[in-house]
Amino acid sequence: MRSPFSLKQEFLKNWILGLQRCRSSKKNMSIFERKKVIKLSADVAVASARKGITCWSRALIADAVKEGNADKHLAEKILGPASERQPTEKVPVGAMAYNKRIRSKKIPKRSSVIRRTIKCAPQAARPSSIVKRLVGKRRQILRSLIPGGEFMNGVSLIEETLDYIILLRAQVDVMRSLASASKPVNLN
Repeated sequence: MRSPFSLKQEFLKNWILGLQRCRSSKKNMSIFERKKVIKLSADVAVASARKGITCWSRALIADAVKEGNADKHLAEKILGPASERQPTEKVPVGAMAYNKRIRSKKIPKRSSVIRRTIKCAPQAARPSSIVKRLVGKRRQILRSLIPGGEFMNGVSLIEETLDYIILLRAQVDVMRSLASASKPVNLN
């Protein structure tokens, strides 16, 4: 993984480029339009900093330019012409399904084993089942937070989340430094 400093530089370069492309199109923007441009250009810039290597970055860019999106034209303007865009690594569509098929063959069939079930009065839920439910709920929440997370398995979800957090942290640091640099200096 690249250093946080180079990620910040890449994000800042992409963000400024996206803002310049939007500024040149319309001189008098309302505050709402400016807010939308800044947010969208920051999202696209943070995704472009990863050059489409990660699932979340491809999902962010795909969501920005998909048909029916009100900001599609704006996102395409921020991304620039298709000829200037970085090529993204293509992940085979059936890769996850293929991995699941192989893994499912390794699981032994339990139907061939005859087990005696002991019927007993229902007791409180086992601690392991409670933990599994909690982990499952938290995994679903995480999937909803990470762009493209709904299509990831557990391990890749964690890896993509860590990468996404690192880039978001770089984005926050760059925005904070810009905000602090633009504050007026008190000479009292």
